[in-house]
Amino acid sequence: MAKKIQDSDLLYSLLLPYVNWHTRRAYRRFEVHGKENLPHDCATIFGVNHSNTLMDALVLLSSDNIRKVFIARGDIFKNPIVAKLLTFFRILPIFRIRNGVAAVRQNDESLNKAVDVLHDHVDLYLFPEGTHRTKHSLMRMGKGLFHIAVDANKQFGDQSPVYIIPTAIEYGDYFRFRSTALINFGEPINVTEFLKQANEENEAVAINKLKDMLGVEISKLFTYIPDDEDYDAIWEIVKMKNEKRVGGLYQKMLRNRKTVENVLRYKEEHPDEAQRLFVRVNRFAQERVRQRVSVTSTAKKYPLLNSLWKILLLLLGLPYFAASAAANFPVWLSTLIIRGRLKDPAFGNTVSFGVEFVLFPIIFIVGTVLMFCKLPWLWALGGTVLLHFSYVFFVDYCELLRRCVSDVRWSFKRKLKRQFKELNLNKLF
Repeated sequence: MAKKIQDSDLLYSLLLPYVNWHTRRAYRRFEVHGKENLPHDCATIFGVNHSNTLMDALVLLSSDNIRKVFIARGDIFKNPIVAKLLTFFRILPIFRIRNGVAAVRQNDESLNKAVDVLHDHVDLYLFPEGTHRTKHSLMRMGKGLFHIAVDANKQFGDQSPVYIIPTAIEYGDYFRFRSTALINFGEPINVTEFLKQANEENEAVAINKLKDMLGVEISKLFTYIPDDEDYDAIWEIVKMKNEKRVGGLYQKMLRNRKTVENVLRYKEEHPDEAQRLFVRVNRFAQERVRQRVSVTSTAKKYPLLNSLWKILLLLLGLPYFAASAAANFPVWLSTLIIRGRLKDPAFGNTVSFGVEFVLFPIIFIVGTVLMFCKLPWLWALGGTVLLHFSYVFFVDYCELLRRCVSDVRWSFKRKLKRQFKELNLNKLF
């Protein structure tokens, strides 16, 4: 019998912990919420928002050690070598009409394999939007996920119920390496029960209703901004209101959602005033970015005082930073060059992850061997530990330095601070 994509594989099992470790290492904070919602011993399809290219799949993969199979857009399977690698990584292709009629005909094979994955009670993950967008919003969903769910229910729904799990990923920043990531699993949608109750409707109608349900449920799980027209202003208000507050990523997401709700209510009740406010917010945001002031600085009452402890940490960590920068020069230089050539900045974090994933282990192995060859073993052991954390420290140090400089700048930007104060966001929202 031919090997299935979901079958156990020794090499995959050996590599998975290493990949997951690197993924977790790519984020300063990483949280998984809502795992208590996940049903067991059934067919589960996870419908996920798609905002950060390959990192979305890697983040989901590292959420636990349960076997997973992903479905991705078919055009990335064009190269035969890449196609083999993607299949090894347990990714199935699904083609869209834009890929051509001949390509779409291949979907039947992928859909059959996907149903077989569900039959074996292996989790199946899809991004129903079909493409990524670095925004806190949702695009129109395709029907592939729902066809798989309906076909699976036809084949074995009477023996094992089929569920769609609304899932959302929320990032602290789409473009900065070592930001934050929150995975939030929602209440499952029982497709088997839904189709039983909708037996008088045709399949197309049932699929459209499932699409609407999934979109609504996903939108409840992250900071969802449905307003594309005023998106930039609303998101800027959310950041300025909630950047400073402490707590977990889930609690921050809830605060963000509350702010969005308040802003949308204000827009509905006072449309003219809201539009004038949005214009001023966008003007402030543009000037803030132009003067290289971080939004985190605007949330601080005493930014200059706040920067003092950062300066102390920066001075204490300077020797280690200098050594880390020298040791990891190939990593950050390669990352800088490749990211500078990207047509789509959304792939920036994927590039940062990929370069670190490939080059850092080489640096670590070579550096460790050299230290044990040249230094006493105790010194070499200490050097190895420091080398192990060096790239993470290098990136975090740069981020701390950026925020410290921003705090100092913000302290002396009187005109910009006056603009911020005139927005009166705390009283409005």
